Amino acid sequence: MMDGPVRLPRERMALLFAVMLVTAAGNTAMQSVMPSIGTRLGIADVWVSLAYSWSALLWVMLAPFWARRSDRRGRKAMMALGVCGFILSFALCGTVLHFGLEGAIGAGLTMSLFAIARSFYGTFGSAAPPAVQAYVASRTDRAERTKALSLVASSFGLGTVLGPALAPLMILPGLGLMGPFAIFSLLGGIVLVLLRTRLPDDDPRFAARGEVMSYPFNASSNPRIVEDHPDGSPDELPAAEPQHQGADRLRWTDRRLRPWLAAGLTGGHAQAMLLGVIGFLLLDRLGLRGDPDAGAGPVGLVLMAGAIATLLAQWGLIPMLGLGPRVSTLWGMGLAAIGTLPVAVGKDLHTIAVGFAIASLGFGMFRPGFTSGASLAVSPAEQGQSAGIIASVNGAAYIAAPAIGVSLYNHSQWLAWGVIEALTIGAVLIALLAMEKDPA
Repeated sequence: MMDGPVRLPRERMALLFAVMLVTAAGNTAMQSVMPSIGTRLGIADVWVSLAYSWSALLWVMLAPFWARRSDRRGRKAMMALGVCGFILSFALCGTVLHFGLEGAIGAGLTMSLFAIARSFYGTFGSAAPPAVQAYVASRTDRAERTKALSLVASSFGLGTVLGPALAPLMILPGLGLMGPFAIFSLLGGIVLVLLRTRLPDDDPRFAARGEVMSYPFNASSNPRIVEDHPDGSPDELPAAEPQHQGADRLRWTDRRLRPWLAAGLTGGHAQAMLLGVIGFLLLDRLGLRGDPDAGAGPVGLVLMAGAIATLLAQWGLIPMLGLGPRVSTLWGMGLAAIGTLPVAVGKDLHTIAVGFAIASLGFGMFRPGFTSGASLAVSPAEQGQSAGIIASVNGAAYIAAPAIGVSLYNHSQWLAWGVIEALTIGAVLIALLAMEKDPA
């Protein structure tokens, strides 16, 4: 009989924290410098955005596969695979971009090879987050599990703030814009060595039923790792519900889910378009196209402001105010619509940063709102199917929407802002007209 709560040793928690922190920070740091790199290469902005699309698609497709595989191969093995994918991708991306910026290979070939190198992260990097979650869940009792999972989730959110903040500081003499790639590859290598040598091997004894995290663009991408409300001791978590033959399969068109998924797709595409455009907008508005190396600082500052605002919404406003799903969705998309306006018309860094932070605050309220609303709309037996559909909605927006937003922006800035604004207002109308009011 246990005398006290079962919890992970601090050293192991620190390792799991580091796995999530380094990968999240590395990805948002890359997002900060890529507009400048694309400008240096003379590549059209839309091709820079499309270079991420293949990796995002692979993440959405393969994350559930790696989650299931961790049940057989062990959590530590899948964490190590995910970190290896991160290191390999970052090292190859940095190498390819270095040769491209030096003129050794053409700009078109550079971006093609970059997209291939980036795909290693979408393919293998998605193995780590569900494995981290399952490792924590299997080694903590119910009293400690929520606290431990929240701590690991906070590492992802913290990484989305640190990445844009650190990226400009990593542009060092001799490395230039390649600095973030080199430094985060090194940090990933250190984490991998510690993971291999300091984290004990594990023998998985229950299914990894946690939430599959969305492709990491910034804090709004879905930084939460939620508890699956397990019961029993650490080694006696319930198995997934069996799928009986003839059981009804939950469909996207289910009338209970329809308004929530419509709002999720509409608002998600607005957010993804804004994220895709913001870096190139700053280079244009601040007159940095001629000096793209100087663009990483302002882009990082604005992305960091957005990440902090998102975390403020998800970790502060929603719990403190006790907002229900419909109210979170409604007010979130309303704030996103308001914040998009100063971004669209702003001519200086302060105005754009404030507008982006307001929009990110809104998106930070919106995403948990529609996610929890879709979950509450269906029965307990349908939660697994609902979670899969929600994960698909969260990931789908980031496959093509950033490139579409950049393409519209290059054709006509006002067309791009008009589409983003129309999507945010459309989500507000869906929340007003199609969603049931939250219970008192």
